[in-house]
Amino acid sequence: MKTIGLIGGTGWVSTVEYYRIINEEANRRQGGLNFAKCFLYSLNYGDIDAFNKNNNKAGVYSLIYEASKKVTEAGAECLVLCANTLHQFADDLEKGFNIPLVHIAEATAREINRKGFKKIGLLGTKQTMEMDFYRDKLANFNIEMIIPPEDDRDFIQNTINNELIKGKFLKESKEKFQRIMNELGQKGAEGIVLGCTEIPLLIKQQDADLPLFDTLDIHAKAVVDFAFEVNNE
Repeated sequence: MKTIGLIGGTGWVSTVEYYRIINEEANRRQGGLNFAKCFLYSLNYGDIDAFNKNNNKAGVYSLIYEASKKVTEAGAECLVLCANTLHQFADDLEKGFNIPLVHIAEATAREINRKGFKKIGLLGTKQTMEMDFYRDKLANFNIEMIIPPEDDRDFIQNTINNELIKGKFLKESKEKFQRIMNELGQKGAEGIVLGCTEIPLLIKQQDADLPLFDTLDIHAKAVVDFAFEVNNE
């Protein structure tokens, strides 16, 4: 089993779930008292937020790079960014290190492809919804991505920053997410990608009429596949 390098703290509430799922899945496959071998570097999200408020992407990248350097030097054999939004830096990060990066959008695209869906709705941070890094990965699998209108994107971003990342899960926020998902379905979405690893902590499959793609769960299990050298082609 390969050693996993987790870059977490973005935010910590979802990083806890990564650690749990990875270890539970490793144990399910190996049995006994066997669990995952991993290093976890948990960033202070306040540092990332400060750079984001000044639109300083180079500053955010420097934090991720230094964290990746530390887990790599410790002996990690792959890099795992425990957040969808940070994958805007995935290509540059992978070039900077001589170990693979398990990409959350690619793992998600493979899962959507297995279901045979061609059009999905994406919910996530504004960067994840509005930038091309996620859309491009899905397009590689001939999957069309649609997103909510700007006012709903603002609502989702505010909910992530002010509620979910702090471990607050409110009924009224869930209801608004449900309305947004239904409207994406009306626009032709066959399923919904929960493209922020905090959103699956609020929204479960029983809360939605459309199939949900929980990127946290999909990514964590793809990481275990890598650790056990499972080929997903």
